[in-house]
Amino acid sequence: MNRDTAARDARGRPLLPEAPAIHEVRLAVRAWLARHDVRSVAVGLSGGADSAALTAAAVAEAESVRAVVVDHRLQAGSAAVAARAADFARARGCASVEVVPVEVTGPGGLEAAARAVRYRALDETRDGLPVLLGHTLDDQAETVLLGLARGSGPRSIRGMADFDDPWGRPLLGVRSSVTRAACGELGYAPYEDAHNSDPRFTRVRLRTEVLPLLDEVLGGGVAPALARTAAQLREDGEVLDAAAAEALVAARAGGAGLGVASLEPVHPAVRRRALRRWLAELGASAPTDRTLRAVDDLIGHWRGQGPVAVGRGPGPGTRLVVSRRRGRLDAEFVDQQRCADD
Repeated sequence: MNRDTAARDARGRPLLPEAPAIHEVRLAVRAWLARHDVRSVAVGLSGGADSAALTAAAVAEAESVRAVVVDHRLQAGSAAVAARAADFARARGCASVEVVPVEVTGPGGLEAAARAVRYRALDETRDGLPVLLGHTLDDQAETVLLGLARGSGPRSIRGMADFDDPWGRPLLGVRSSVTRAACGELGYAPYEDAHNSDPRFTRVRLRTEVLPLLDEVLGGGVAPALARTAAQLREDGEVLDAAAAEALVAARAGGAGLGVASLEPVHPAVRRRALRRWLAELGASAPTDRTLRAVDDLIGHWRGQGPVAVGRGPGPGTRLVVSRRRGRLDAEFVDQQRCADD
């Protein structure tokens, strides 16, 4: 897997080749570790090019690396693929390596269910360490396009964060072509997941059809431009989120729920962010823009309107409902039939 297994660093780990692609990956990991003051990490390793290049670079840059290989068991021979990825991690010098077989079940389709199970397995086995993930600039561009299709505003198109504790993404500025070249420099043939070329998955069609077409029509550079847009929106969003947090603290003063008088003078863009955070704390899962604006209208466009249903409750047939009473917004779980009658 490594063309020069004799060359070792002071801690006995194989030295990386002096080659441009793996050097670029290594610099990205080094910058991430310094930016977040992290010394030891876990890495989610699938055996594919992105996670393999990330693992090799992390071993070279971090004090210690714990590799976690999640075997989704969705295809014949998955155990052998996981074992090969684990062998790669050991050969590169990871301090510990664990293979975690999982059962992929849950709502949202195969892709969403596999992702949820994978993240849960990584979280349960990271041993308190940040987990580095192999998402690249190309993945970021795909995420932005998916967000645009949802039409949920800047939040949905600001992409993935480079650190959303405990998830770290050092390679958001690195192209997938670079990680693949890095594997070549390491002498490692990465695993090619058949799902990554299956046109039944939206991300695959974005990667293989939409982005190449956009490059052709717009003269190239679309993926980096989308990634830059995501970074700019994320920076702007962090400022707005901070203002929303302050507004929410002020609105909570004086009793249960939220004080309308405190929120009325707040700019709607900030106010809706505060409301989104409040609803999330109450258990509402990703309210739509239409729902959020309906709740906001209880403050900014009050005409005596009735309660707003914002999401399913914890029990069958229940809904989370927001209403305005005596100058405050209150939320409660009510029977769905009662909600319909109201």
